[in-house]
This record gives sequence, C-alpha cells and structure tokens, in this order.
Amino acid sequence: MTRLGGWLFRHRTIIPVPLVIAVVGLPPSDASQPNLLIGLGIAITAIGEAIRLWAVQHIGAISRTRSDRLGPLVAAGPFALVRNPLYLGNIALWVGFVIAGRLLWLVPIVLLLLAVEYHAIVRWEEQLLEGRFGDAYRSYVAHVPRWIPSLTLHHRGHEGHGAKVLEDSISASSVSSVVERLPVVEMFSWRETLFSERGTLIAMAAGYLVLWLKARS
Repeated sequence: MTRLGGWLFRHRTIIPVPLVIAVVGLPPSDASQPNLLIGLGIAITAIGEAIRLWAVQHIGAISRTRSDRLGPLVAAGPFALVRNPLYLGNIALWVGFVIAGRLLWLVPIVLLLLAVEYHAIVRWEEQLLEGRFGDAYRSYVAHVPRWIPSLTLHHRGHEGHGAKVLEDSISASSVSSVVERLPVVEMFSWRETLFSERGTLIAMAAGYLVLWLKARS
C-alpha cells in the first residue's frame, strides 16, 4: 500500500484526467432542478477550495511537490484539526464539480476512487514523516485525527504564528520537550498562498467554463 501510495503521489496530477473527461463528456443524468444542482455543486467546490487555501497558507508551496521531499511538520490552522485538510479539500472540489455536472450517480464512484487513492498516499506520507520526525510526528498522530476533524483540541500557541509546528495543537506535557525542539514556521501571505494555489484555481475556472459551454450546446 505504501509503495502504491508513493506512485500515486508522484502522478496525482494526471490521475484525475479520466474523471475530468467523464464529467465533461457524459450527458447529465438529472434534468430536474438543474440550477439547484449547479448551485449546490459550486457551493461545495467553493468550500473545498476555501479549505485548500487555508491549508496552503500554512504549509506553502511544498504541497505542490511530486517528489519525496518533505517540508516542516505543520500542526496549525486546519492541520491542528485534521492531518490531511488538503485531501479533504480535494474531495470536496471533485464532489462539487460532479454535482455541478449533474452526474449524481457518479458521486459515490468518485468518493470510492478518491478514498482508495488518498488512503494509499497518506499511508506512504505517514511512513516518510514518522521516519523524519520520529517521536514528534507520533505525538502529533496521537492527538490529531487522520480524516475526521476534531474541534476539541487544546491550543497553546501564540497569536500571529499561523503555521507553528506541532506546538499549537498538542497540549500534553509528555510531549512538550519534543515539541519545543521543532522550528516555528510563519504562515504565508495571501499573495504567496494564491500564487502557490494558482494551478488549482485555473483548473477550477477551466472546468466550470467547460461545463457552462456543455450546458449551452
């Protein structure tokens, strides 16, 4: 699974191409209340992108790499609530896009495919992170869930350090000595965040443009 996850991670940009072709090429399966479905799809897509922007503001351009290179261990912002906010944002993006394309039957298939893909990728990433950060990462894993966000974590970081590493999300005294040895990383400006996220934003705009042209044809 971890070996498969590494391969999927490095090719994650081209893997969704068949799904894009399906969404833009298949005829809508539900002609009733099309505007409602389109509005719902856009709203879900917007939520997914908002989650991504929040996460990218804390983790930066390292999220774009397709190599084994790792950035710092970030545990602030959305990373204090769930370990994989970027992937959750991606899932919302795809679900919203499929709903906006009025292909409701495709939603469970998309969810299943993304669940398999991201589970494998996350297993691979977790192995790398544990190997690099050791006890610090194991402590983070023990306090922050992988997929279901937790809203009950205790924060003890300082205002203005949006991307503080681990210290913001773990309050257990047993790991405080490990946390203190990790560097503090400032969060990125919105200009840097939007620049890093430009590829996803352009892809979203292009996707919805194609759906609009499809609806008019």
